[in-house]
Amino acid sequence: MSGAAATSIDPPRRMFVPSVTKQCWGFMIGSSFFAVGSAPGLGDLLGSNGANLLFFIGAWFFTAAGLIQLFLSGAISVPVSYAPGRMVRAEWLTAATQSFGTIMFNISTTSALYAKSVTAEEEFVWNPDAGGSVAFLISGVVAFIAYAHVASLWDLGRRAWWSVFINFVGCVAFGASAIGAYILPSGDAMNGSLANNGTFIGALCFLFASLIVLPFWDRSRRQNVQQ
Repeated sequence: MSGAAATSIDPPRRMFVPSVTKQCWGFMIGSSFFAVGSAPGLGDLLGSNGANLLFFIGAWFFTAAGLIQLFLSGAISVPVSYAPGRMVRAEWLTAATQSFGTIMFNISTTSALYAKSVTAEEEFVWNPDAGGSVAFLISGVVAFIAYAHVASLWDLGRRAWWSVFINFVGCVAFGASAIGAYILPSGDAMNGSLANNGTFIGALCFLFASLIVLPFWDRSRRQNVQQ
């Protein structure tokens, strides 16, 4: 088999090949749905059902992007010179925990479409939402560890560092949103404003964190240099 034949991929199949570009677009599209669903002033216009539907759609883009990120993260562990002989890679752990978080958001947003009782909202909406938020926080912290391992903990001159930092801010905002969304015995959220604003800020952070590392910018820079 020739090299060209081995590396060429039919266009219909190419869309299923994981890539950083698809990962970035998945997070950006998913974030856009979350941002619109939680945008200040749109709550009354959309209603809870409309917002929940947007979150449901956005969560699927999150999950697809998270799985791509996990696939591209490489090996789970690497050999080390000390016991037990292997160590889990921070990059893989970041992707794995974030991917787990997106699945929890899938469960939460799906349940929100059908939950009618306080018990259902707490067990099937808030609990998975809180679990997903914790997973995102863990992934955000580990991402700093992964970046510091290959570069520097403070690397303000690089877009990749800013992506990691903005993503971490988004994880914190989603965590605050989960706190505000805690279901009280009355069935109301503990702090609806915190829940909505945290979701909105977090969604914008995730959108920009992916936007600034979109491979498109690197291709455009190379084309400008060649010209």
